[in-house]
Amino acid sequence: MAVGIHGFCQHAQDCSSRKFDLADTVRVELSTFCQFSPSAVLSALLASALSLFRSRVALQLEILALRHQLGILQRSVKRPKLSASDRYLWARLSQFWSGWRSALLIVQPETVIGWHRRGFRLFWTRKVHYGQPGRPPVSKEIRKLIRQRSRDNPLWGAPRIHGELLKLGIDVGETSVSKYLVRRRKPPSQTWRSFLQNPLNSMASVDFFTVPTIRFQVLYVFLVLAHGRRRILHFAVTSHPTAEWTAHQLREAFPWESAPRYLLRDRDGIFGTEFVDQVKAMGIKQVLSAPRSPWQRGYVERVIGTIRRECLDHMIVVNERCLYRHLKSFIGYYHRSRTHLALEKDSPEHRPIQPPDAGPIVAIAEVGGLHHRYERRAA
Repeated sequence: MAVGIHGFCQHAQDCSSRKFDLADTVRVELSTFCQFSPSAVLSALLASALSLFRSRVALQLEILALRHQLGILQRSVKRPKLSASDRYLWARLSQFWSGWRSALLIVQPETVIGWHRRGFRLFWTRKVHYGQPGRPPVSKEIRKLIRQRSRDNPLWGAPRIHGELLKLGIDVGETSVSKYLVRRRKPPSQTWRSFLQNPLNSMASVDFFTVPTIRFQVLYVFLVLAHGRRRILHFAVTSHPTAEWTAHQLREAFPWESAPRYLLRDRDGIFGTEFVDQVKAMGIKQVLSAPRSPWQRGYVERVIGTIRRECLDHMIVVNERCLYRHLKSFIGYYHRSRTHLALEKDSPEHRPIQPPDAGPIVAIAEVGGLHHRYERRAA
C-alpha cells in the first residue's frame, strides 16, 4: 500500500517537473469539473480562485485525481446529461481558447460546434420576433377610413381604394388596404337608392357594343379611345348605325389636325366603304384585328368591360336619351376621378395629390351615388 502511494506521489512529482502554464491548468480544471455540476460557472470560478494559493504539486495531484474519476465515469455512463449552462460554457470556451479540444472528453468537438451554431440561430430568431417590426403599423384613423370607403363603394377592390388614398396624400401599402377591407358573405351590390337613381347603362371606345333597353330595344354605342392616357375621346348612341353615321362620328372624334396615326378596329360590316374612305382621307392607317380575336384590341375591350361592370350591369336603360345622359355622367367620372392601374393609380385627367393639411376629407357622390370621389377641402 505504501509502495502504491509512493509511486503515485513519484508520478505526481514527475508531472510537476514539466512546464505547465498556470492559465492552461485553471482552464482544464474548469472544463472538467463544471460539466456535471448545476452551478457549473460559479464552482469553476471558485476552484480557479482557490488554486492560486496551492502548490504546483497539489494542483497536479488534484488534476490527476479528477481525470481518473472522469475516466471511470466515462466508462460507466454512455451519455452524460448536460444542462443549458454547460452547453453555453463550452460554446464560449471554444471561441477564445485554442486548446479546448485537448481537454474535451465526454462529447465530440463537433457537438460543441453544433451547440454554438444552435445558439446563433436562437439569438437571431429572438431578435427577429421580439425586435421592432419592419413595417410601421397602420393608424386607427386610416383603418377606419379604409373600411368606410369599402362600405361606400361595394364594387371597389383594394387597388381602387389604394389609388384613392394616394390621391388624398395617405401613403399606405396596397396589401395593408386589402387586409382592412370589409369582408362580405355575399357578392358586392349597390344600394337600392343608387339603383333607382341610375336606371341606365353606359359605354364608350374605338368599337361598337350593344345595350338592351327596358322595352327590349337594342341600342348601339360607338366609342373612340386614345391609348396614351386611356381617354375616351368620343362616344355616341344610336338605334340604327350606318356606315355614313360611323364616318361622321369619326370626324367628330378627330379633327383634321389631331388625327392619330393608326386606328385599331375589328372586321365588323358596319365599317363600310364610307368609313374606310374617311379614314384614308384623314391620313390614318387602319390595323384590322383577326376574326374572333378581341384580345388584339385589349385597350378598348378593357374599357368596355369597365363600363359594363361598373355602370351598365347595375342599371336599367329606358331609352336612347337616358343611355346617353348616364354614359356622359360615367365618362366624366372615368376621366376626372377614377384611378387606373396602367396609369400608376392616376386618372386619365391628372389628379393632384392633396396633402393632409389641406383640410378634412369630403365624399362627393358621382354617377348617382354608385361611385364616390374623395377630396380634402378647407373647413
